[in-house]
Amino acid sequence: MSEHASLKPWATRPFELIVHGEIHFRRGADYDRRLALVSFDNSIEVTIAAYLKLNPAHRGYRSYSVAGVANWLRNFHTRVDFFLDENKNRGLPEYKTKEEIVWYHDQRNEHYHGGGAAVPEQSTLEGVRQSALWIFSVLFEVPNIEQILEEELAKREVATSIPGDLAVPEQPDTAVRSYSPAQAKAMAVATLLGQWKEGKEADLDIARRIVDEF
Repeated sequence: MSEHASLKPWATRPFELIVHGEIHFRRGADYDRRLALVSFDNSIEVTIAAYLKLNPAHRGYRSYSVAGVANWLRNFHTRVDFFLDENKNRGLPEYKTKEEIVWYHDQRNEHYHGGGAAVPEQSTLEGVRQSALWIFSVLFEVPNIEQILEEELAKREVATSIPGDLAVPEQPDTAVRSYSPAQAKAMAVATLLGQWKEGKEADLDIARRIVDEF
C-alpha cells in the first residue's frame, strides 16, 4: 500500500477501499463487478464511521455530541442520515438521495449474503462508485478525489508491471473463478485485508480460513 502522500493519514483506510473498488470496477469481469460493489459500499460505511470517530482537530474542529455520534454510528441508514445532513449544513449540492444510496447498499447485501448468483448491473456500479467518491470527498475535504485516484492507480500499475517475456495472465484460472457463497465471503474479507491476488489459490485459501473462523 502506498503512503497516499496527498491524503491525511486518517483518510487512507477509507481511500484504500475505494482504490480496491476502482481496480475491480475497471477490470469488469463478473467476479470483479461483485467485488467492486462490495468495496465501494464498504467504503461508504467506513468513510462516515472514520470521520465521526476523529478528533475534532482532524475534521476542521467540527464537534458533535457523544449521543449524536453514538446514534449515527448505529447502522448504515443512520450513517447516511448524518452525511446528508452534514452535506446540507455545509451548503453543498446533493448528488445522491438517501433512497439511492440505500438501494445500492441493498444490492450489495443481496449479492453478498445471497450468494452472488447475479452480476451487478453497470448502472448500480456507477451509482455506488459516485456515492463513495462523493461522500469521501466531502467528509475528508478532497475535491480532487478523481485525480488522486488516477494517480494512485498509475503508481500501482508501474509498481506491478512485468516484462512482456515474463508476463502471466491477470485473470485466474476457470476453476478458481468459479463463484460460490463461501468464495464471495472470502473475497470480501480479503478486500478489507488489503493486498492479495484473486488468482492465487493460496491467498484464496487463507481468506476462506479466516471466514470459517467467524
